[in-house]
Amino acid sequence: MKRKVFNILKYIVLILFTLMSLYLIYSVNKLNILKTLYFIGVCAIILLIWLLITINLLKNNSKIVSKVILCILSIILSCGYFMAVRYTNQAIKFVEDMTKINYETQNYSVLVLYDNYNSIEELNSKKIGFISTNINLDETKDKLKKEISYKSKEYEDVGSLIAGIYNNEIDALVIDESYIDLLEENEVAFINESKSIYSFDIKVKKKDTRKKVNINEEPFILYISGTDSRTTVSDTARSDVNIVTVINPKTNKILLVSIPRDYYVQLHDTIGVKDKLTHAGVYGVEKSITTIEDLLSIDINYYGKVSFNTVVNIVDTIDGIDIYSDLQFNAVALDKSVCTYVEGINHLNGQCALRFARERKSYLTGDRHRGQNQQAVITAIIDKLKNPKYLVKYNDILGAANGTFETDLTYEEITSFVKYQLSELRNWQVESISLDGTGAMEPTYSMGSQRLYVMIPDQSTIDYAKVKINEYLEK
Repeated sequence: MKRKVFNILKYIVLILFTLMSLYLIYSVNKLNILKTLYFIGVCAIILLIWLLITINLLKNNSKIVSKVILCILSIILSCGYFMAVRYTNQAIKFVEDMTKINYETQNYSVLVLYDNYNSIEELNSKKIGFISTNINLDETKDKLKKEISYKSKEYEDVGSLIAGIYNNEIDALVIDESYIDLLEENEVAFINESKSIYSFDIKVKKKDTRKKVNINEEPFILYISGTDSRTTVSDTARSDVNIVTVINPKTNKILLVSIPRDYYVQLHDTIGVKDKLTHAGVYGVEKSITTIEDLLSIDINYYGKVSFNTVVNIVDTIDGIDIYSDLQFNAVALDKSVCTYVEGINHLNGQCALRFARERKSYLTGDRHRGQNQQAVITAIIDKLKNPKYLVKYNDILGAANGTFETDLTYEEITSFVKYQLSELRNWQVESISLDGTGAMEPTYSMGSQRLYVMIPDQSTIDYAKVKINEYLEK
């Protein structure tokens, strides 16, 4: 009887071990980052172990003790394979999630002055203001018409729209929530005197802006956009970090060109007043890409977009980072906590690391120093991840970053690039430069005649960046 029970358990263990062996091979194949020779080697080892255990377990003349040991070994290996599959599938999901987003979400709020209205229904038959430069204006109006009947009036910019509600030309206004932070900086009175009584969103299919190349063999340009979206990375939002990354896989050299968020540029396909580069993100990542292409006379092949949540989540997952500050100051983080920075080394949690990366008002050089802080945070995260003890947090780190990245690189392009680099194992040389300029107060395309702080470009730094970019693009 005992032998029969053992035989049943033996076959259950063997089936489980077989399934986990096959699943591990499938997962490693799907991840597709191992060179073909290495993948064949891994498969051969897994199958050889499976074959040896299976043969010995099924032998009729094997001793019961040996079979028990083999069963225990099979269970241990199955558990190990399960963990390997879990880690592999986490990496697969991470890459799949950041490459499958093909739309942008625009979130809108209906704002009214306090004490005037309390619900969207009260605006029935009233006059509502919109911004005429909204590229999805018709969709926005149609979405609101599903809730109420109204009369509409269009304004060229946010400043005129707000003036319209104060002048009683309109009863309410509809605004992209990407503008809220902008209004908190420049229209404090309106923010304090208004409220949102309704919100809705519109999903817009993104245009394919890719200029595809073989990224394993040809130099390419990747635009990195760091947005101030607090929700999902697919939301349209100001682009507070703008880095043009030139990657040459043949020379193993990378050039990082940082562009200040307040750079005063002509937004692509607009005429008249210029705007801050950061405001281009409000109109979608495509507007940021084409505007930078115009500025630097380049073709951007791909983009990568990251939200502020990434920094907070990853830094907290790796137990904080150590950052050197050359200035003592205090700042309020997004969660309203107060971050204190001393001159010297500071151990920062996620919220304070993000606040450090965003700080500019405490520095005489403003945006230029903020760019240095951003690079310092990135470097500190990389240095922390080099510690072997964080390998055990691999799943947690990917989980923390999941949903906060997106790119128009395909899954196949990313995995083939990783595979190529792992097979070559060459060190990368990284060079960083920044565009520069002079602070000024000027009107902007988004806010109209109201003057905002901008940075007037220094053409000599733009010309120098163009030369360096062309150098790195040489094959």
